[in-house]
Amino acid sequence: MHARRLLIASLLLGFSSLALADGCPALLQGELPKLRAKENINLCEQFAGKPLVVVNTASYCGFAPQFEGLEAVYKAYHGQGLEMLGVPSNDFKQEDADSEKTAKVCYANYGVTFAMTEPQSVRGDKATPLFRELASQSSAPKWNFYKYVVDRQGQVVASFSSLTKPDDPEFKAAIEKAIASRP
Repeated sequence: MHARRLLIASLLLGFSSLALADGCPALLQGELPKLRAKENINLCEQFAGKPLVVVNTASYCGFAPQFEGLEAVYKAYHGQGLEMLGVPSNDFKQEDADSEKTAKVCYANYGVTFAMTEPQSVRGDKATPLFRELASQSSAPKWNFYKYVVDRQGQVVASFSSLTKPDDPEFKAAIEKAIASRP
């Protein structure tokens, strides 16, 4: 029985190391289409080994003014390696079907300079692999502007509800913890 457990453990470890054989954590496997662009964001190439904030957004959500605070946090910590990824979603029925309008809200209205994707599903069976992995490490977003802080190893350090503003001390402390983590 002991030998069987060792074999199973070895196989599981082998499979998990295969998933990471390219040096990219499970969270960052794959690509997402960049907002208002023809190219994709290769999550591994852009974010591997870097502290990251991932936030699901919606243009018509009452929390949309958080874009300003998120941009301020991004600018304050980007020099220390922080990356940020905004993922618009209509899962809560507050995103425009026209991604040009989404881009206008993000870029023109709020001056966002961090990476943004085309609208994606972030909950349930249709969620992108990124959000399925975030949910498995933490929980699925309960509303728009749910924030995940990810360390350099691709592990969720903390997640924050929509009610948590970007200038919240606990949110900033989680970001600083992620920045301090070593790849």
